[in-house]
Amino acid sequence: MTDQPSLSLRGAVDLGALASQREAEQRRSTAMSSAPAGVVIDVTEATFERDVIIQSQTVPVVLDLWASWCGPCKTLSPILESLAAEYAGRFVLAKVDVDAEQQIAAAFQVQSIPSVFGVIAGQPVPLFQGAYPEPQIRQVLDELLRVAAENGVKGTLAASEPDAEDVTEAAGEVEEPDDPRFNAAFDAIEAGDWAAAADAYRAVLAQSPVDADAQAGLAMCELQVRLESGGESGAFRDADVAAAEGDWATAFAALIAEVKATAGDEREAARQRLLELFAMAGDDPAVQPARVSLASALF
Repeated sequence: MTDQPSLSLRGAVDLGALASQREAEQRRSTAMSSAPAGVVIDVTEATFERDVIIQSQTVPVVLDLWASWCGPCKTLSPILESLAAEYAGRFVLAKVDVDAEQQIAAAFQVQSIPSVFGVIAGQPVPLFQGAYPEPQIRQVLDELLRVAAENGVKGTLAASEPDAEDVTEAAGEVEEPDDPRFNAAFDAIEAGDWAAAADAYRAVLAQSPVDADAQAGLAMCELQVRLESGGESGAFRDADVAAAEGDWATAFAALIAEVKATAGDEREAARQRLLELFAMAGDDPAVQPARVSLASALF
């Protein structure tokens, strides 16, 4: 009897990602409740010169370039916001939605998101790409502040007390409530019950069929169920194993080869599985070329 490989998606594909996002959001809300006004701002092309270039003459600015469809952004942004609150005005976190502000993204030559830059005295400083863990982000921020001080940028965001209207407006901007639709899925993931989590995501999709978070969550849970049961073989199993290891290019290639080699229901099953993995992979660089290869295989 051949032993089934022991596989875990944690790390390569973070099985607790959505639960971690909830925890990060809760931390962010707590931190922001005592933060100086203006430490986290949304920036547009119209406000960029004032809120980034001019502001960075006295206080370092950290640019968080993100998009609503980007899974890693949903983990990183709350961490950055919590740290901005904790650093209490020693830097300003300026958030840029790259879909809405494409000219800003082009100016910074953004290739993937999340992308994080510092701006000191009007000069951009590349910091990192991807969802870094909090300890590494702290190190990056501390180094940014050191470099800023060496260049004469040593200010702190004015900590004047905002009036009641400002407090209400700021709270409305940053204290977004948890989405209760996902609570059952989060709880099941934390308990290690992937089948129950998958059912919870299906319930969300029954009400909102195009919800990207629910689609990715369902695909993630179904993948874990398949790996634990060892019930598949061939290209499908190869793709699951590669996805579990974070090797998206290999996972996609296995299923694209299956699409090319089959017809009818088998071909459609391979195509659907590939779309599920695309949802899980988010903005991984392997996704776009795989989409092109899939289109070529189909047509």
